[in-house]
Amino acid sequence: MKNRDRILRTLNLGLPDDRLPMIEWAGWWDKTLDRFRKEGVPADMPPDEVREYLGLDMVRQFWIGPKGAAFRNAPEADRKVFDMNSYLRVREMLYPKDAVDVRREKIEALKELHDSGDAAIWITLEGFFWFPRTLFGIEGHLYAFYDEPETMHRINSDLTDYNIYIIEEFCKILEPDFMTFAEDMSYNLGPMLSYDLFREFLLPYYKKVIPVLKKHNIIPMVDTDGQLEDMIPWLMEAGIEGALPLERQAGVDVARMKEQFPDFKVIGAYDKMVMNRGEEAMRAEWERLLPVMKKGGFIPSCDHQTPPGVSLDEYRIYIRLMEEYCKKAVE
Repeated sequence: MKNRDRILRTLNLGLPDDRLPMIEWAGWWDKTLDRFRKEGVPADMPPDEVREYLGLDMVRQFWIGPKGAAFRNAPEADRKVFDMNSYLRVREMLYPKDAVDVRREKIEALKELHDSGDAAIWITLEGFFWFPRTLFGIEGHLYAFYDEPETMHRINSDLTDYNIYIIEEFCKILEPDFMTFAEDMSYNLGPMLSYDLFREFLLPYYKKVIPVLKKHNIIPMVDTDGQLEDMIPWLMEAGIEGALPLERQAGVDVARMKEQFPDFKVIGAYDKMVMNRGEEAMRAEWERLLPVMKKGGFIPSCDHQTPPGVSLDEYRIYIRLMEEYCKKAVE
């Protein structure tokens, strides 16, 4: 099977004919990639191409956020939001209409590979927890749910309109296979907000964007670190069909998740902390995941970016074992 077919069949709760997809969902840390290059990866090879060089399937991500060049280049003091007035001032530097156009050449260069099934494409949009936090700051954002509710709703309403615009513009070139809302709204003990706040400040906006995604056959997922299991029913209520990266160090148990929510699609779950502990430890982690891999709806991958403490030789062992177990999953 081809890369795109494997990913779609797996995410749609089936199993490919030959093996599960072999992907690294996130790019490597800069220090990790620097180490790999010192240990044998060609120094001039673009990071995306390193994936295929090391034996991974071809998957390309486009992160399209609402901050324009004017915002990024402005002094920090001019970018901070405190209330409605400051947001309306900052808003002039947000929501660039050319965000797809500036990526058009790269997207079009991948269209033939995508349409032929050789490459899977996914997009990331900034979500309704993530984006306000980047404007208010971490502490200010948490207070804003209570102190600035009108501003929070205005931000997320504007973001909704923008995300829909980006989806429609992107799909004029090609329809991505899946997407993630960047959120990071959970930590090691659970969600960073209550269900009541989720229902008031996030849910209405998801419900406007997700039908547009589904119209274009794009699988909607959420990227949230930490322990997300308690919020899975919230996400499903919104129409979100899956999540990544399922961090083991936060206590996420993919077997427990899939037992409770068998139709919830997941990517990740492989404990990155075992990757420099030798082949036996790496194999034990694959054995832990194998029963879930056999059920469909789960693409195993590093549960966050590969740490720089992992050598190139160790990473090659990880890839070799990944291929072995991705084949075992469909036997």
